Amino acid sequence: MTDPIRLAKRVAELRGCSRREAELLIAGGWVRVDGTVVEEPHFRVADQAIEIDPQANPDQAEPVTLLLHKPPGYHMAKGDDPAGGQDAADLLAAASLWPEDASDIRPLKLHFAQLTACVPLETDAGGLVVFSQDWHVVRKLTEDSASLEHEYVVEVAGEMPANGLDRLNRGIAYEGRTPPAIKVSWQNETRLRFALKGARIGQIAHLCTAVGLRIVSMKRIRLGRVAMGKLPPGQWRYLRADERF
Repeated sequence: MTDPIRLAKRVAELRGCSRREAELLIAGGWVRVDGTVVEEPHFRVADQAIEIDPQANPDQAEPVTLLLHKPPGYHMAKGDDPAGGQDAADLLAAASLWPEDASDIRPLKLHFAQLTACVPLETDAGGLVVFSQDWHVVRKLTEDSASLEHEYVVEVAGEMPANGLDRLNRGIAYEGRTPPAIKVSWQNETRLRFALKGARIGQIAHLCTAVGLRIVSMKRIRLGRVAMGKLPPGQWRYLRADERF
């Protein structure tokens, strides 16, 4: 038996690379210990068999973007709910990855670190939310948020006046601003579809109240060109390489 050492040190010895490169290889899921992938550089090994994937490349740990179907009741960031409650980010784990994810990305522990929550959504609402490590995506969803179209399906109660739908489609000011473009239509007798650019927290509720309606439930189903599709509540998937907001 040899004295246990850090896995990163052993990988650096085997590959003839720096300790930092070894840590990146391990965190990238390229290293197996006795046949099992280990992603922690500090993991201690002795006489176990260490395998380094022949295709291993420390530069291939690309930043990822995660799309979550947030159930109602989860808030987007810590501190959003003074009474505590559950964070949507708590749902992001390998176990809740949608089985039909088509990204071909292998889940890694590092994919759940340093995520930025983008494009806020009301705690009481459900639907598509975005968490990203990619600064390009974060910038698109923050600096260009005013031009990003949001699509919602909203279950409502109440009686809308005869001209209510026309008023909504002409645009009703919220916090001093009128939506630059808005499309509202009935999906059925109790469900409205909203599509508007730069939607803000509370805006949909304000629009509904203005025409005599009360929100029963609300779900965001699309952001820009990315739709939530069949993603089940509480599950997430990776943003595919061919998708753009």
